[in-house]
Amino acid sequence: MRSTISGYSRLTKVHKFSAAGIAAAGLAAVALAVVPSGSTEGEQQAAIGVKPVAWNAKAFGTEAQRDELVKQSDTAAGKARAEAEAKKKAAAEAKAKAEKERAEKEAASRSAARQPVKAAPAAPAKTAAPAPKTYANNLDGWIREALDIMKAKGIPGTYDGIYRNIMRESTGNPQAINNWDSNAAAGIPSKGLLQVIDPTFKAYHVDGTSWDIYDPVANITAACNYAAAVYGSMDNVNSAY
Repeated sequence: MRSTISGYSRLTKVHKFSAAGIAAAGLAAVALAVVPSGSTEGEQQAAIGVKPVAWNAKAFGTEAQRDELVKQSDTAAGKARAEAEAKKKAAAEAKAKAEKERAEKEAASRSAARQPVKAAPAAPAKTAAPAPKTYANNLDGWIREALDIMKAKGIPGTYDGIYRNIMRESTGNPQAINNWDSNAAAGIPSKGLLQVIDPTFKAYHVDGTSWDIYDPVANITAACNYAAAVYGSMDNVNSAY
């Protein structure tokens, strides 16, 4: 309730309590005037029915009370700040979690939409080329090498047929030459293992062999090529041919 006393509402709480105390003290003094002298303070108070009133500034506005109020205010402000920080942190964590979940969903969606890349078929392993076949550098090796070339070119003949004619014509000497027969007289002597004249060697030369008429393999293959054309095979030749 607002006071009807002018200026009373502008008084502080301490001032108000002090004024109340003064008023009470005045009433007590009036009451004491009718109380017999020699009575104690307690008897006097009891006689007038008044209790002591705490109105001094020491009880209502001490420095300790002000400090306590400041301390309580600071504590409340600190608590409010802590709660605000906690709410801010919780909101940030919730936002980060939502962003992470969204990113994971997008990544999963992209992964599902992306078709797997098919691996290119492996190139077939390259097989090493077979090592070239080797032959002995003697009559046996020459005949066997000539037979392999003749087989690849489709020229007939056997080991026995070739060997037999070589032994009759040159006894296995690749440098043999006939300087006394009619061919020699005509200036084209027979040469090599199977005694082939130059025109015949050139006409029936087998590709892939040497052009040297004295080369054992070239001489055998050319002679067998000629015999196949004239006699069907070197196996059918049993004398001079």
